[in-house]
Amino acid sequence: MHCVKMHGLGNDFIIIEDHEAQKIASIKDFTIAACDRHFGVGGDGVILILPSQKADIRMRIFNSDGSEAEMCGNGIRCLAKYVYERGIIPDPIFTVETKAGIIVPEITLEDERVKSIRVDMGQPYLESEKIPVDLKKERIIQEPIEVLGNTFYFTAVSMGNPHAVIFEIPDQWQTYGETIEKHPLFPRKTNVEFVRCLSSNQAEVKVWERGAGPTLACGTGACAVLVAGVLNQKLSPKAEIKLPGGSLTIEWSTENQHVYMEGPAQEVFNAELSEEVYESWMLHRE
Repeated sequence: MHCVKMHGLGNDFIIIEDHEAQKIASIKDFTIAACDRHFGVGGDGVILILPSQKADIRMRIFNSDGSEAEMCGNGIRCLAKYVYERGIIPDPIFTVETKAGIIVPEITLEDERVKSIRVDMGQPYLESEKIPVDLKKERIIQEPIEVLGNTFYFTAVSMGNPHAVIFEIPDQWQTYGETIEKHPLFPRKTNVEFVRCLSSNQAEVKVWERGAGPTLACGTGACAVLVAGVLNQKLSPKAEIKLPGGSLTIEWSTENQHVYMEGPAQEVFNAELSEEVYESWMLHRE
């Protein structure tokens, strides 16, 4: 089986095309084994590139625990670079079908190579029922949540997947993130972003990703942070979101209310996975 390892600001993925994905008996088992950083390839998730009847291409994204996510901002930039540089999609602006809807990446070139990808992430969902958050309020802005004896205040945003944005970074943020992800308020669990606003156009973020744990970057999370920052009058509609793996430029347009994300993607290596390798992964899992 042929696969490619890519990352967006250190948020790394194993990319597999449709004809190779058909060889996988259980995508959940494969993802857990392949993403193991000691016995597998290592990654935060697996991305399948598939044909689409609704868009130019279709993306499925699986977290390292084998669960399927609706969307992934860093992942879709990796997919965009992959399909454009390989000629699968010849146009620099195209559509991608995801479980969060149709997403539109735009390739920026430098010396005929992909320099960055700007992605129209669509409009954020702010209604509690659509995120979802199990609270009888239309919007969740600076709502208290008690975890492990401490109270935090979160703003809920969905970019096709749920996010709880907290404007502080506690010392034990990973422990709190893991607990908040599975809190009963979130029926589909949630991603958690801990934020320190450095100015109105710059914020520092620590990410706890649903189904993956702490990651170096989260594209949809960066978008959620910008939206939550605007709602709380902490950030301007366009800002630099600084993640452990690097920065993304996020803009919440006042014209169409769409959120735009711009940042890089990088290919790490190509690999051929033999049947013997796959069998050894499965034996290790047992």
